[in-house]
Amino acid sequence: MGGGGWYYVPKVWSPAGGWWPTPSAWKRNTAICAFSICVVSSLIFKISADKERRPIAPYKHIPSQRWCKHAKEDDPSLP
Repeated sequence: MGGGGWYYVPKVWSPAGGWWPTPSAWKRNTAICAFSICVVSSLIFKISADKERRPIAPYKHIPSQRWCKHAKEDDPSLP
């Protein structure tokens, strides 16, 4: 009749951690995920910048022309 002690919790798995979402190495896991996201994002950015082409010169300046590999070939008015 006392309150407290053990109580039933079903076996639940979820990516967020289940019933008690405080994994022991959450700081390390967060750092690994942040690093992985940065690496993948930079690779996607690099591939995108290498493949970017403009067959018709743009009407006004576009910021991505600063890092685009073929910007001077595609738009001769660039300095």
